[in-house]
Amino acid sequence: MPSLPRPLRRGARTRTDVVARPAEPETPNVEVVESAGLRWVNIERPRPIDRAWLEEHFDFHVLDYEDVFSRNQRPKVDEYDDYLFVVLHFPRFDKTVERLNAAEVDLFVGPDFVITLPNEPLQPLEYLFERCRTSEDIRDQLFSKGPGYLLYKIVDECVDASFPMLRKIGHKLERLEEDIFVGGRSSEIVRDLSNVKQEIINFRKVVRPQRAALKDLERTKRYIPEDLEIYFDDVNDASERVWDMLENFKEVVEGLESTNESVLSHRVNDVLRVLTAFSVIILPLTLIASTFGMNVVFPGEGTEAMFWVILGVMLVTLVGMAAYFRKRGFL
Repeated sequence: MPSLPRPLRRGARTRTDVVARPAEPETPNVEVVESAGLRWVNIERPRPIDRAWLEEHFDFHVLDYEDVFSRNQRPKVDEYDDYLFVVLHFPRFDKTVERLNAAEVDLFVGPDFVITLPNEPLQPLEYLFERCRTSEDIRDQLFSKGPGYLLYKIVDECVDASFPMLRKIGHKLERLEEDIFVGGRSSEIVRDLSNVKQEIINFRKVVRPQRAALKDLERTKRYIPEDLEIYFDDVNDASERVWDMLENFKEVVEGLESTNESVLSHRVNDVLRVLTAFSVIILPLTLIASTFGMNVVFPGEGTEAMFWVILGVMLVTLVGMAAYFRKRGFL
């Protein structure tokens, strides 16, 4: 009897052991620009390791850290003895979902530092920080005037970035106003109006609570000298212009929706009017054909002459009814 092969024992099984490499330690995502005794620290999308770095180098309140790492924090301005904590929201177009969202920026302002912590990449903030890092002249110009002026420039750049977005919304509304009276695009216009209306609603949700925070920032006296009040008043004016434009766009899009509904209703009424007119015109012809189609004896029944007489009566009736409706504007 042939011997069966022996199964290999677990200890004798050959294998290649994979040695796991130790994960590289995370490093804080901290960018620092310094000039004239003032530091600008920018931490984009802060993580727990960034919080540890902040706790090591700065003595901020624990509630402020919770606000930084929490979601849906309302815009506000908190004053402390040795620093200022500001939470602001700015509109940001997210290309992945193709909609307008709010980007939160948390700021710590002290006697010799300004810390910005955006939870999402914000183009005007990145652009200003890059300009300060690459240009010594711009860095000296901004930093030499103190942390209050640097805070003003950051907020001003982010607020002014709303105007190009508003101009795009305005152009969309102008195109929609022209397209409403173009036939064949009813469903597309309804969809486009809905999209623009959603953008305006999202924009208003970002700007509305921030207006009060910017006014509080203008009234604060810590790290913002009196000669800078006019600058923050200019930021408030820009924010109010943004709000006024949004109010105007809200009224415009509501008017366009009403106009589009009126145009669609008018087109439906035109179709129904034409169909009703044709139905009324055909009704006498149907009556004539039904009358002479009955199984009764009438003069000329079964003759070729009577066929042409009936056909002539139907034709005269058709022309007369069409002319009457044409004269009355039904056709």
